[in-house]
Amino acid sequence: MATTQLERPGDRGLSARARRALKAVPLAWKRFWRLVSLYMPKRLYARSLIIVIAPMILLQSVLAFVFMERHWQTVTQRLSQATVRDIAAIVDLVETYPNDADYANIIRIAQDRMQLKIDLLPPDPLPAPGPKPFFSILDEILSSEITHQINRPFWIDTVGNSNIIEVRVQLEGKVLRAFVRRSQAYASNTHIFLIWMVGTSLVLLMIAIPFLRNQIRPILTLAEAAESFGKGRPMPLDFRPRGAEEVRRAGFAFIQMRERIERQLEQRTAMLTGVSHDLRTILTRFKLQLALTGTKADTEALGQDIDDMQSMLEGYLAFARGEATEDAGRFNLEAYFDKLGEEATLRKRKLSTSLAGDPNVHVRPHAFARLLSNVVGNAFRYAKTVEINANHGRGSLLVTIDDDGPGIPPEKREHVFKPFVRLDEARNLDASGTGLGLAIARDIARSHGGDIMLDKSPLGGLRAVIKVPA
Repeated sequence: MATTQLERPGDRGLSARARRALKAVPLAWKRFWRLVSLYMPKRLYARSLIIVIAPMILLQSVLAFVFMERHWQTVTQRLSQATVRDIAAIVDLVETYPNDADYANIIRIAQDRMQLKIDLLPPDPLPAPGPKPFFSILDEILSSEITHQINRPFWIDTVGNSNIIEVRVQLEGKVLRAFVRRSQAYASNTHIFLIWMVGTSLVLLMIAIPFLRNQIRPILTLAEAAESFGKGRPMPLDFRPRGAEEVRRAGFAFIQMRERIERQLEQRTAMLTGVSHDLRTILTRFKLQLALTGTKADTEALGQDIDDMQSMLEGYLAFARGEATEDAGRFNLEAYFDKLGEEATLRKRKLSTSLAGDPNVHVRPHAFARLLSNVVGNAFRYAKTVEINANHGRGSLLVTIDDDGPGIPPEKREHVFKPFVRLDEARNLDASGTGLGLAIARDIARSHGGDIMLDKSPLGGLRAVIKVPA
């Protein structure tokens, strides 16, 4: 019982360490994939190429390693064994018949039967060992076989691109020198396998890459069409679903979705246009009746109410329409900033503008002018000093509008973008009192694929940041 009680804390400690180790595995795995995704290419075509090429390279590397490690080494070892066996036989002949003065018969037998060119040299010391190559199976295997079969002092020269290998063996009173063709002791045609392997891979890649590009192109075209639609631009004229069946289905679904959205927008705009026309007719009758009847004091208040109703009606219609039917075109920021300068002079406001990059941007001109007019007009209404900084580059336009007005509390900055929202002390309260100025501005920005954000200005008031692709 005592032993069991002493083992339990250790067991609990071990299980706790095991649980911590198991919990650390998913975290390490997530960190690993975050690191991989950081360096992985972001485009689909590049990733698809990696998916095709990486397994091929891995497979070839494994095959090459197995071939070099097993087959090449085995063949080289067997060839070296046979060559060293022939040299060992010559050594035995020389030692068996020492009375042969010039060993002519042994030299003839070695050359005719064993394809070895041998010489018997004076008993000079063997040359000093030369530098060994960094990677040479032949040097290692041949040295091992000579040591195993002959077991005498020897010197070999396998370095270089020569087709001949020189082997010297120290005998009693003489030195046996043998010249062996490299192909007799070494599998020298291995490079043919590597050439065939790399060559066939290149041929397969030359076939796979164009095919892969043709499969990726419909997806890229679909992405461009969706991006254009998201920015409020017309869909490319040459767009039609192509490629694999799944890509075609996604293309047809996108076209149907786009048609449904445009049809709904047209129906909404047509309905509101009709309602606006009918209400304008009634308001015109009210104005005419007020003009013909009653005194000026009696009708002045009613006329002001009618003007307010007409202004509100125009605001509702503009918000519902959203300028979505306008085609994209060129909008010149410099010219628009000049107009804002004239407006600031009339309103007795201090305005400073700066522009970096191309002044021409590709947007819906009237809608974008309305966006800037709503935001800048809001700044003119509540501030004395306004600064506008525009930066056009890398496919996007960033416009920052700062003022020294009262600003908007942080918790209400997102709330003021909602339609018909009126804050008691808010600055989005336009002259019509509809609370649609910033809502219309954000709607236009998002129809271009961008957005508007509000923040605190360095001037002490409000900062409006407009970012749209252009």
